Amino acid sequence: MPEAGNLPRAQIALLFATRALRMFAYGLTSVVLVLHLSAAGLPQAGIGLLLTLTLLGDTGISLLLTTRADRWGRRRTLVAGAALMVLAAVAFATTRSFPILLLAATVGVLSPSGNEVGPFLAVEQAALSQQLSPGLRTAAFAWYQLTGSLASAAGSLCGGTLVETLQHAGLTALASYRGVSLAYGLAGLALAALFLRLSPAVEAPRRGDGEGRAARPVLGLHRSRKVVVRLSALFAVDAFAGGLVVQSYVAFWFQQRFGASPAALGAIFFGANVLAGLSALSAAAIARRIGLVNTMVATHLPSNVLLALVPLMPTLPLAVGVLLLRFSISQMDVPTRQSYTMAVVEPDERSAAAGVAGMVRTVGAGLAPLLAGPLYAVAALSSLPFLLSGGLKIAYDLALWRSFRSVRPPEERRAA
Repeated sequence: MPEAGNLPRAQIALLFATRALRMFAYGLTSVVLVLHLSAAGLPQAGIGLLLTLTLLGDTGISLLLTTRADRWGRRRTLVAGAALMVLAAVAFATTRSFPILLLAATVGVLSPSGNEVGPFLAVEQAALSQQLSPGLRTAAFAWYQLTGSLASAAGSLCGGTLVETLQHAGLTALASYRGVSLAYGLAGLALAALFLRLSPAVEAPRRGDGEGRAARPVLGLHRSRKVVVRLSALFAVDAFAGGLVVQSYVAFWFQQRFGASPAALGAIFFGANVLAGLSALSAAAIARRIGLVNTMVATHLPSNVLLALVPLMPTLPLAVGVLLLRFSISQMDVPTRQSYTMAVVEPDERSAAAGVAGMVRTVGAGLAPLLAGPLYAVAALSSLPFLLSGGLKIAYDLALWRSFRSVRPPEERRAA
């Protein structure tokens, strides 16, 4: 783990620990979330609506919290996010009422994809970037990504195994899925306890009230607003494409297409997330050679071709093999994308930039299930989301390279 300036190593380790616990909880629920809702009696159209509102609600909460985190306090913001995880867990563990589940999914924090949602990522990255030198930033984000991927992988494996164990013990399918929701709530409580142990060193530097108002006119952005808007528009397309193949839906597709069991699904996504996390470690080395933008595009393009090939495979082993090959290179763009965003904005805009970029990604991902749900419900159309996702992601890669290949971060300009 890279060492950082004035932030104590114990606090860096604590931020990595909260990332691991949170991603474990996301992985735990993502594999069985659609199965849970289906067992609760919701139709596929209703499930798609709920997943969309889950992500859109996360967007609103995240935007509210991340654009105010530096004023309210980063620790306080993180604890509030953990409390919202507990709120969602309680609802999903206790009721099958669609209106209540819809409300809990909208105002709570759940991750249908197994990826980051809520205010956590933006605030934690701002705290880390505040102390990391440019030379360490991408490597630190790669380790941060690996930590999350491994934890999400472990959560996926445990979620599928827990469900199967509970069902073998005599519980109904719905009761076993509710057991996973209870575990998610306990993780939220533990997360809040860890956030309370963060020191004041993670907080943003204090600014005078007048200076703060002058420097942060809209959503905490000033000089970098145009760059953030352009990046965010592209990120929204990528996230929409990713939302068509969120982990919950892919797990459902594997069950419907090949009859994969919950334990098998857990193992599949355990392997996928491990490979994704390991792939992120090579991103920093590649970026030092060819630059952040080139690394994002060169590694993302082939992974999207592989994504489109998954539904064309005739057997479960072949489909899993292509999916795992795709995951082995799919996450190299994540630490480079995050590092690039932190590098091309002003230091006092980092929390806001990460929050806005995360918000538009969540909006993009949140709209996708409205389209994906009805497609997965029809056997003849269930492969279409993979093809649409791969095509849109390829278009995003090409547009990103064309728009930002000449916008180089300071460290790359100095090296040149």
